[in-house]
Amino acid sequence: MSDHRATVLFLCTGNYYRSRFAECYFRHLSDKHQLPWLADSRGLQVPSDNDGPLSPDTITECGRLNISVEPLRFPLPLTVQDLERANLTIAMQETEHRALLRAAFPDWEARIDYWEIHDRDVTPPEKALPQLRRQVEALVGRLQREQA
Repeated sequence: MSDHRATVLFLCTGNYYRSRFAECYFRHLSDKHQLPWLADSRGLQVPSDNDGPLSPDTITECGRLNISVEPLRFPLPLTVQDLERANLTIAMQETEHRALLRAAFPDWEARIDYWEIHDRDVTPPEKALPQLRRQVEALVGRLQREQA
């Protein structure tokens, strides 16, 4: 039996921190508000040297918000099939991810929505994750209005 809900796909560089938090938080809000949307996430340049399957910052923030990080999995690289399956795709930071998308998936670059949530090397998690929460909340609000 297939799931007929729409899917939002969150992208970041490593699929370890930002996109994974967005996926978990969106899933939490979608369930809470009974939206017919699923969430998934992928990375554009997934490194092989992450310390575990998920960023400790993401785990900590999800725990603080009482949000599940399950199913816990290691980061996954983006494929064309992922893009084809998604109804909406959002990259975490345009200045960082547009060029990566252009290089690896040139036919998709213009079909992606872009946010500006910087990685930890520019913005510490205690500032970036609240920004990301607000973006996800605004997205959920938009989807609720579209559904009404």
